[in-house]
Amino acid sequence: MPYPFSSYRRHAQSLKGRLMLGLLATWIVVMALLLLFGWRTGDDLLESSNNTHLRYEARLIADDLTNQAQSRLGALERLGAELDDEQGAATVQDQLHGNAALLEWFDRLVVMGGDGRVMAVWPEMTGTQGVDLSYRDYFRQVRDFRQPYVSEPFVSFMSEIPMVMFTVPRLDAQGRFMGVVGGAIHLNGDRLFRRLDRLRLGDQGYASVMSVGGTYLYHPEDDQVLRTVPEDERSDARSLALLGWEGEVREPLPDHGIGYRAYRQIWPANWIVSVTLPRDQVMAPLAGWLQRLGWWFVPVACLLLPMIGWVLWLTLRPLMRLERQIEQVGRGLRKRVTLKTRMHELQQVADTFNRVEVERSQALISLQQRQAFLDAVLASSPVGMFVTDTAGNMTYMNPVLIELTGFSRVDDARREWAAYVHPDDRDTLLELWRYHMASGEGLKQQFRYCRQGGELLWLEVHAGPVADGGEALGFVGTVKDITARREEEAMRQWEAEHDPLTGLLNRRGFERRLEEALVDWRKTGTPSSLILFDLDHFKPINDEGGHALGDVMLRRIARVIDREVRGSDHVARQGGDEFAVLLPSCTPQHAEKIARALVDAVGRVDVQHEGRTYRVTLSLGLTSLREGDQRIAAVIERADAASYRAKRAGRNRAVVCHEASDDGSLLK
Repeated sequence: MPYPFSSYRRHAQSLKGRLMLGLLATWIVVMALLLLFGWRTGDDLLESSNNTHLRYEARLIADDLTNQAQSRLGALERLGAELDDEQGAATVQDQLHGNAALLEWFDRLVVMGGDGRVMAVWPEMTGTQGVDLSYRDYFRQVRDFRQPYVSEPFVSFMSEIPMVMFTVPRLDAQGRFMGVVGGAIHLNGDRLFRRLDRLRLGDQGYASVMSVGGTYLYHPEDDQVLRTVPEDERSDARSLALLGWEGEVREPLPDHGIGYRAYRQIWPANWIVSVTLPRDQVMAPLAGWLQRLGWWFVPVACLLLPMIGWVLWLTLRPLMRLERQIEQVGRGLRKRVTLKTRMHELQQVADTFNRVEVERSQALISLQQRQAFLDAVLASSPVGMFVTDTAGNMTYMNPVLIELTGFSRVDDARREWAAYVHPDDRDTLLELWRYHMASGEGLKQQFRYCRQGGELLWLEVHAGPVADGGEALGFVGTVKDITARREEEAMRQWEAEHDPLTGLLNRRGFERRLEEALVDWRKTGTPSSLILFDLDHFKPINDEGGHALGDVMLRRIARVIDREVRGSDHVARQGGDEFAVLLPSCTPQHAEKIARALVDAVGRVDVQHEGRTYRVTLSLGLTSLREGDQRIAAVIERADAASYRAKRAGRNRAVVCHEASDDGSLLK
């Protein structure tokens, strides 16, 4: 019988390749780490440098716009102090004409009286005299706070042009509000943002100005002007900037890229300026440099590979001779290996191999004897048995277990048994299997198994570790068919919690589910409602038609109730003609709709006997779980009391109990 040493040759021959791959992988990792270090260092330096640049640009723009806003507001205040409206609107119009030089800063000057009506406009526009602007936010803001104010952008009704209004109050000597002086600036002009048009920040960098309300006043893309950024599109930094924060940040850009931004406040106008540089533009020089550097790796690696191969060939020559001798021992061509080498380690390997070979031969004979004995014991066992290695791979299945799985071939059963575990149990079983195999603990688990041929079985597995002197050797286990036992347990459990006549829950099963709903209510606040009712006019059916007719009516009513409620609701027959419905995760409003539907649906159910039609109605009580509910008895008592109130109120109706002390409200 040839010894299984043929794999030694494959391993020895692959060692050189593995060493070469290891050295090459080390070279690649070192180069990658160097490139990564260069990238991260360059990234940090570029980010710091660009933040400084953005901070400088944003500060220049903010200072310039701040000065412009202050100058314009100051000019309007001086104009307001010079105006004299005691002589009438014509005089104010002439005074505006006399200050036409302000049109260098504004596109239009407007004077409004204390009531918000236009007194004068320059340049003049027909039809503007007396127009009421008191509804505008800039007039109300100045009137209420009597401080200069720059409006949110708006579209002028006079020119239908987007603009902002600089406004200051007009006060008399006693500080009384006399009106507003305003200067309008067109956002599509170049009076205010001409510096931003000349700003150059590479190919993709840009600056923008936004109002405190989140509306663009200036943007290099014209379609963005007057656009208000929705809340869900605002970054955290932009939201903070709208609240007054200033600083630099890296954040996502609207085109789904990453960029650097600097935010600065323009306090006199309540504006925010932001200067943006896309990260791709910033990192392009660094990426190009690293790419050129990375290409040097290829020729260097190509030069090193032949040298590495030659050195490895010289180093591994004794190992190759050892490999050939080991192969000859495996084929039975020699008894031991003899290696002459100055490498002390290889000589130790050869000596160790010779010693192990002798011990292996002796152990192999003993193992074969034990294996024959174990196979006989396991094959005679009346239950399914298996053996695995330490990794959990199946190495043996006795005939009973193979028959249980339904496979005809042993190899198929060992390899594919896990694929036939029921899908709902497979992940849990395999996770437990891996855990117990790794921890060495015993395993006991029940699961469903789809046997070859389609039969569904319930199996119970017991497995425990096998060790020799503390060293794990594998696992051995048994598998039992417990299908009949599980079916009997399921039937007993069903019968214990269900009414045999209607198939609905009985009182015991219903109260258990009500307890679970109350626990969910106390832990998570999940709303639930309870309906209790009994049947009106049911006694004549039993008295005149007999209990068989009454049973027919109860089964029909059970089907109707089950159809009217949701699939997640629980319906029970409490006994006699008393029924209950638990509505978990149901709001009181929806519970009331279900209660009405039950009253209507049950009222339409009938049975026939000797030419006479019998019908019943409901006296229904509804309540919901409340703060302070600790036991289900209190909840049942409320619903039961509401049911009695429905009966006293004339039957065929539902009463909902809102509070602990009320008499309930009538639903129908």
